[in-house]
Amino acid sequence: MSSRIPAITLHNGGKMPMVGLGTYKSRDDEIRQALNVALECGYRHIDTATVYENEVEIGDVLHEWLSSGRIAREELFVVTKLPMTGNRYKDVGRFLQDSLDKLRLSYVDLYLIHSPVGMKEHSKGEFDLDTNHEEIYKAMEEQVDAGKAKAIGLSNFNSKQIEKILKVCRIKPANLQVEVHVYHQQKDLRELCRGFDISICAYCPLGAPYMAKGSDECPILLQHPLVTSMAKRLGRTPAQVLLRFLIQNNMPVIPRSTNQKRLKENFKVFDFELCAEDMASLEALDRKGAGRIVDFKSLFEGIENHPEWPFNIPF
Repeated sequence: MSSRIPAITLHNGGKMPMVGLGTYKSRDDEIRQALNVALECGYRHIDTATVYENEVEIGDVLHEWLSSGRIAREELFVVTKLPMTGNRYKDVGRFLQDSLDKLRLSYVDLYLIHSPVGMKEHSKGEFDLDTNHEEIYKAMEEQVDAGKAKAIGLSNFNSKQIEKILKVCRIKPANLQVEVHVYHQQKDLRELCRGFDISICAYCPLGAPYMAKGSDECPILLQHPLVTSMAKRLGRTPAQVLLRFLIQNNMPVIPRSTNQKRLKENFKVFDFELCAEDMASLEALDRKGAGRIVDFKSLFEGIENHPEWPFNIPF
């Protein structure tokens, strides 16, 4: 990994760059162009998932860069995720191999269980109510043994689900990827993970402006007067301020964008710092659970009734 890119060190020794490219809802030529621009800017942390349906395109671009010698595999930190339809012991290895084939890689740097909720494969949104996290995680550990994943972790798991894994695991989760932004700072969950040396990666670090519904009381985060005035004073964009807040809290961020200008701006967050007063002002905007944007209810009807839906407890 290039020393020029600030990174956190996972407990397995792997280096996760502090800014990565989020690729949710980015497909076809759009993601090819965005990834090329990102790599040229210096991004080395690429986040994808089976359900994003863009691993083939990402694999093609990475293969071009790797085969031409423009980048070395050791410089990249590639993350993908086991889908809800693969949440069974017998399916983990098959889904990871399918991702590796599409990405044209022999291993990923981090493989995550995308959600604690299981779904039946080849069904029309039918939930698997027998989801067994301990068995799934055992199969995840076997992928590390096989050299197909350098590290493994979790996404969207709550505190009780994480503790359940920790009681039985042989290889501790290296990372938890969850929604974190100024409105939803996840302080209790972050404190729990810190105690177990599990790093946090923040998705939706800008408050998911493509999903959020602003109001006078709670404007879209990028448009909050405190954020915009701070950005103006510092000569930065609101997005840079929001990303910098999370980075100074030691969390890698994976903002999603396919806009060339914003891709470049989102990566230019290492040449300034927020002062203690600015950090405290942004911390005071935390709305805790009320700030959550992604609960998956709009994507999967009835998901809140699944026994492993993670948002039925405070954290």
